[in-house]
Amino acid sequence: MKFFNTLTKSKQAFKPLKKGEVSLYTCGPTVYQSAHIGNLRTYIFEDILRRSLEYNGYKVHQVMNLTDVGHLTSDADTGEDKVEKEARKEGKKASDITKFYTDEFKTDLKRLNIEFPQKFAPATKYIKEQIALIQQIEKKGYTYRIADGIYFDTQKFKHYGRLGKVSTGKARVEHAEGKKHDTDFALWKFSPAGEKRQQEWKSPWGVGFPGWHIECSAISMKELGNTFDIHTGGVDHILIHHNNEIAQSEAATGKPLAKYWLHGEFLLLDKDKMSKSLGNFYTLQSLIDKGADPMAFRLLCISSSYRSRLNFSDKAMIGAENNLQKLRTVFEIKARGGKIIAKYQKEFAAAVADDLNMPKAFVVVWEVVKSAKMPLADKQATLIDFDRVLGLGLKDYKPAGVPSEVAKLITEREQARATKDWKKADLLRTKIEKAGWMVKDTPTGVEVVPAPKK
Repeated sequence: MKFFNTLTKSKQAFKPLKKGEVSLYTCGPTVYQSAHIGNLRTYIFEDILRRSLEYNGYKVHQVMNLTDVGHLTSDADTGEDKVEKEARKEGKKASDITKFYTDEFKTDLKRLNIEFPQKFAPATKYIKEQIALIQQIEKKGYTYRIADGIYFDTQKFKHYGRLGKVSTGKARVEHAEGKKHDTDFALWKFSPAGEKRQQEWKSPWGVGFPGWHIECSAISMKELGNTFDIHTGGVDHILIHHNNEIAQSEAATGKPLAKYWLHGEFLLLDKDKMSKSLGNFYTLQSLIDKGADPMAFRLLCISSSYRSRLNFSDKAMIGAENNLQKLRTVFEIKARGGKIIAKYQKEFAAAVADDLNMPKAFVVVWEVVKSAKMPLADKQATLIDFDRVLGLGLKDYKPAGVPSEVAKLITEREQARATKDWKKADLLRTKIEKAGWMVKDTPTGVEVVPAPKK
């Protein structure tokens, strides 16, 4: 397999640290509001990555953090904690807010058929590890203290900004008073004087809470080791969050944090970045309320390259719905005894292994769907094999409304057609029509619809 590594800015052959196994860390959501479909595109990409690794025989151990403390409203380490702000706004406990949106996030993953990581890791469950890591960084001489917290001095880390060619410099006026450089970031924030936060802990530096970035380093290193195979996230994480992770982790251990860094591109709405701050976003529930099938949104996302921006529109969703129906049409009737066609499997696997080249993989998918010569059973077997990566639930698709006795007749007819017993196939068609159903043989498979009323 080959992946585009953001760290080296090149496509590289994938070689895991341990043969046959992959350690994968995926940056999860800040659980203070509903995830929007732009966020979910990233999690779909990460699911395709994991499924592709498993398709290629790797055992994947995936960890995903859940940010339930420390993410401030400004990337400049100023402003309110997003969870605390939402809790105050709704008049609830911070823990109630994070539980509600964590549960909602998991529901969205299930709707989109995204495999759960082996471990969800809330930041609040790793306070001890975060404090210990900050102490380790402090002993190496990379920290300094100002009025509002303990900060990482980025000018002391020689390779800061490798992911996005970021240079250090003097702090801007709007940054925290006493902050030395523009790129320095908080490791531990003190609770404001005279204010009792819902989420705060004692530390060697005073009562407070961890900065946003330290959680991912502490969690990934605790669960996957000081160096692991793959770290993923959205492209918006590159410049700040992931550069900060690299700096603080490698300053502490002297070892690379991850060998491969993969980043998913933005989902656009009317050609603008979809974001909560801009207020231009949809949730998955809002799509469902409009009648959309979550699997159609998944199909829309996986049909394009994870490294390309994707514009979301009603027209795009309609196209995805139609394509999903074309795939499902192949499974209107369950055929038995099919075999995976090796030629197509090889082409599909090659596309997937080439940096998750899903547009190329779908060329193979549609060749199988449209094949007029391939028996239905073989089509189904081949597409079910592909669906180990696609995750569209094709094997379990159950067409609605066709009675079991009619479905049996249709299956018998498909078997007759596969053996070129056209006389029997015609007789079975007549029986099906008498039962009130019509069979349409199309280039994309068999369609079964109620017969028109006379």
